[in-house]
This record gives sequence, structure tokens and C-alpha cells, in this order.
Amino acid sequence: MKQGIDRREFLKLAGVGGAVFASGLYPLSAQAQAADDFFFVQLSDTHWGFQGPPNPDAKVTLKKAVAAVNSLDQQPDFIVFTGDLTHTTDDPAVRRQRLAEFRDIVGELKVKNVRFMPGEHDASLDKGAAYQEFFGKTHYTFDHKGVHFIVLDNVSDPGASLGEEQLAWLAADLKQLAASQRIVVFTHRPLFDLAPDWDWATKDGAKAVSLLMPYPNVTVFYGHIHQENHHTTGHIAHHAAKSLIFPLPAPGSQPKRAPIAWNAAEPYKGLGFRGVSSKKADLALVEFPVQKA
Repeated sequence: MKQGIDRREFLKLAGVGGAVFASGLYPLSAQAQAADDFFFVQLSDTHWGFQGPPNPDAKVTLKKAVAAVNSLDQQPDFIVFTGDLTHTTDDPAVRRQRLAEFRDIVGELKVKNVRFMPGEHDASLDKGAAYQEFFGKTHYTFDHKGVHFIVLDNVSDPGASLGEEQLAWLAADLKQLAASQRIVVFTHRPLFDLAPDWDWATKDGAKAVSLLMPYPNVTVFYGHIHQENHHTTGHIAHHAAKSLIFPLPAPGSQPKRAPIAWNAAEPYKGLGFRGVSSKKADLALVEFPVQKA
């Protein structure tokens, strides 16, 4: 595997200690080599409004993550939140209050190019209505320095599906792209069956993967499972991000899905965010912890 950016270089770029996972996730096509370098940050599963023993520090964890991103020596080109911005509530007024509070907190980020998408905690009870009032469309595309980014919504449907309409939209979008186009997909739930009995799957995710499969340069970033996880379907790499509220156990490691208990000795263990650096068609991933202080 070609090393597109070495550990020392990336950590110097980021300005914060972390663990580099991988690089060389894209084949080196001529078009890809011509693309500009860039760096983005992924944050996920902030669950603003959560209260409970799994994180007695929940009212400040998001603020600490914002401060950590702001402290990076090299600020990212953009930031993406991959869902569950807020914690679920049956009260529409409280849902909107939490969305407004989340928006105000992340408004303190130095980087103003911030992309959002909902999680099921934000959108499944009202099909994304409140979320859209604050953050706009639940699925969309954008382009940045030679890479085509696709944001998919597999949470507004309470049945955990993308739906035929969105799949048709995805197919039409992909049809316009060259076969060598570099593509990054952001979604909340995994598109593959990681642990369906834990709701760690998308019912029609295989259809989306099938539409993406003809393109050799595809990487998927998602959230939902509150832990780092790496998986491939064919040549497509899928990378789950850690949460900013509480970690969850490894898929299938215990009978029921439940938050890992808070450890006062290591209060932020398992929480963090991710930096992704693209250099000459390679992606390097670095995992940053959330610090207590």
C-alpha cells in the first residue's frame, strides 16, 4: 500500500497527537494525482441534550471537542458532522431547542465551512422536519478539490432505509461522473450489515453500494456505532467514527447494545474525532481523543 502522507508529516499538519490508521485508500489514477491536497475533520454522534451515567460530563463534551478542533495548527478545509447531532426526544419543542443549542455551540468553530447530516435521533420521529428547519437538506452533494462528496440520508425513514426516491437520485448523480472520479460518501448508519439486530445496518444499503461499485475510487465515512471500525465491501472502504458522548461495545460482543460505563479514572476513553488528509489521491486517517481538561 502506498504511503501518501507519513505519520510525522500528518501529525505536524494536525498539531495534535493521535493515531494514524491508514493511507493509500484510492488507486492513483492520472485524474486523482492532479487533484489538490486537502484536510477535513469528521465529528459524529454528539447527542446534545443527553443526560445520564454514561457521560456525566455531557454538557461540556461537545464544547471541548469544538475547542480541540479550533486548536489544530492547520485548520481543516471543512468539517462534517455525521449525524445524531442531538439526543432524541418526543417533544418537538425540545427537539428544536436542542438543535438550536447545538447550532450555537458549533458556531464557535473557527472554520465556517461546516457540513451537517442528521442521525436517527435528530430525524426519525418527524422524518427530518425539524432538522431541515435548522440545517437544510438531509441528502445532497458537493465538490471539493477534485473530489465528489455525497451525503446520504438513511435515518429520516424510521425503517432505516434510503428509499427508492433517494436511490434514484443517487443513480442520477453518479451517472454524470467519470468512471475515475474520486468519491467520498458520508452517511450516518453503515451501508452494509454490520449488526442488523443492533440497528447497525441500512435495509437497502446494498443497493447504494451496488450503485457505487462501478467507481474504483470510493470511500465511505459514517457514524452511529460510537466507535472506530473499518470494513470493506469489494474495493469500497467504510470507516466508522468515534462518538462525542459515550462509546458502544464492539458489534456482537454482548447480547444487548448498551453504552460502555463511564470510567472516572479515564473519563473520555473511547471518545474522539477524526482528521482525514488527502494527498496525491491517498487518504490518511488520524484519530484524535477528547481531552478532559
